[in-house]
Amino acid sequence: MSDYAPSTEFADQAVGKAGLFDEAAADHEAFWAARAHEYVTWSKDFDTTLDWSDAPFAQWFVGGELNVAYNCVDRHVDAGNGDRVALHFVAASGEGRSISYADLQREVAKAANALESLGVAKGDRVAVYMPMIPEAVVTMLACARIGAPHSVVFGGFSAEALKARIEDGEAKVVVTSDGQFRKGKAMPLKTAVDKAVPGTTAEKVLVVQRTGIDVDWDDSRDVWWHDAVDGASEEHEAQPHGSEHPLFILYTSGTTGKPKGILHTTGGYLTQCAYTNSVVHDVHPESDVYWCTADIGWVTGHSYIVYGPLANGATQVLYEGTPDSPHQGIFWEIVEKYKVSILYTAPTAVRTFMKWGREIPDKYDLSSIRVLGSVGEPINPEAWRWYRDVIGGGSAPIVDTWWQTETGAIMNSPLPGVTALEPGSSQRAIPGIHAEILDDEGQPLTEPEQVGYLVLTKPWPSMLRGIWGDPERYKETYWSRFGPKYYFAGDGAKYDEDGNIWILGRVDDVMNISGHRLSTAEIESALVSHKQVAEAAVVGASDETTGQAAVAFVILREHGESADAQGDELVTELRNHVGQEIGPIAKPRSIMVVDELPKTRSGKIMRRLLKDVAENREVGDVSTLADSSVMSQIKDGIDKPSSD
Repeated sequence: MSDYAPSTEFADQAVGKAGLFDEAAADHEAFWAARAHEYVTWSKDFDTTLDWSDAPFAQWFVGGELNVAYNCVDRHVDAGNGDRVALHFVAASGEGRSISYADLQREVAKAANALESLGVAKGDRVAVYMPMIPEAVVTMLACARIGAPHSVVFGGFSAEALKARIEDGEAKVVVTSDGQFRKGKAMPLKTAVDKAVPGTTAEKVLVVQRTGIDVDWDDSRDVWWHDAVDGASEEHEAQPHGSEHPLFILYTSGTTGKPKGILHTTGGYLTQCAYTNSVVHDVHPESDVYWCTADIGWVTGHSYIVYGPLANGATQVLYEGTPDSPHQGIFWEIVEKYKVSILYTAPTAVRTFMKWGREIPDKYDLSSIRVLGSVGEPINPEAWRWYRDVIGGGSAPIVDTWWQTETGAIMNSPLPGVTALEPGSSQRAIPGIHAEILDDEGQPLTEPEQVGYLVLTKPWPSMLRGIWGDPERYKETYWSRFGPKYYFAGDGAKYDEDGNIWILGRVDDVMNISGHRLSTAEIESALVSHKQVAEAAVVGASDETTGQAAVAFVILREHGESADAQGDELVTELRNHVGQEIGPIAKPRSIMVVDELPKTRSGKIMRRLLKDVAENREVGDVSTLADSSVMSQIKDGIDKPSSD
């Protein structure tokens, strides 16, 4: 029996009930048709729930018509909730302003009119390269209103990365800002657009004046937001679009070649985003304040800032800054000020907060928090427990969600009012999703602790509809490993003895050491469970003897003794600790104590760069790192492999 069963009080008020599992098991298509009618307002009802005749190309809610922006904004105003706060915007400086649904409706209408005046029509693509400001959300909704698919590019990407995405999507307009605030400083953003746009299909650049820094200006191409949008009409009729009309393209890195443009469409995507946000995050729009800390440049920001919560009429926090600026307690200051009740963040952030120490969050009143969420990678059990105890007051359920850019919305997760929680596990597929773990031959695994491949066995509404402009790559990438019947997510997984699913990271993060398949995530979790380790990254490096060997990079807790003071003793202790936690075969070949790990600005650890170091290769492209000097420090400090 889990120590983390939901309280009766929580279960009684929860949106997601156990009966959803039975309903979904009884009739897959009828279940999703019911969700589509429950969560979405259709201008024309659909006549076919699912057309899977051209598998793996799905069509959901065929014949139905809707407008996503109407669903996210106007219908809440029409229902009398125009005064409800949609966004509590918190600037990087800590200053805030609140935007109601009525305010948002006016701004989206004006932005849609402005984009149309710049030549954007239904079907045209719009590239969005912006910081976390309300205008970014408004732009995405204005595109959805027009039926112009948006392609949001993370503001930390280089001019070259932006250009590749503009070219691949053939964007007609780029929306950006003069700059963005980073740790109190105004940093340029439009300069990257100026480098990226020449020679592409982009005809106009719409620019928000965010920082006031000087920018180069091309009068024939560049348009200020305040000139085009502020004076535009507040009236814009939301036209219905077919349920399979493209909503957005979002690029994700491929293992080789150019980035993959993941295509999502309208009706199925909105249905699953709204449903999952409602039942997984347990959102009660009339009383909750919800905060997803992701950037809109990633799918989490699309699904769980812009589309899911706004479709549900939720009130949410939109934060422009980073967790450590203007101070290390800013997250908790925001929680206290706005009485945030649902917090959805990444394990990397949780481990960073652990490293800084609980005395920081302990200074703030976090009693408003009733649900915590985790997204982006598996969360190790120790970080899970810290998150619940320190941030969740020892009682808030944690929904550990597994999903991908490609899946569009949450696939595996506990339901907070139903599931007895297991720290570190995403537990099971949510109602309406069908997942299995297969062995190398494609046979289902049933025994606990056998490592295999996670697959999805039935189509789902928010699934990607293809790779933009490359249907063959779509089939090859996602539907070939186990035949056209199974979507292969690229992740390794196993069951525990209770039948919970444990995600073990990308299969290229599953090492084969002397014939044993070991997950880098498992070894990382074991290292972080040691009292002196704050964070760990493990990569598989080629090894003459064992085929592959684990190489670990660890950051120590600030309260621990320095690595220099302990020398090889600490490394030996850590290796033995992993041996105890997992088994001798899992002991890292070498462990390197570092001050920082290479991370992107969204906090994702770039393990491929660590693999370059582990295999003594030249370090690859560091342009997406928040601090590119980190790799030089790691290279300079690399130690000889430790020995038993």
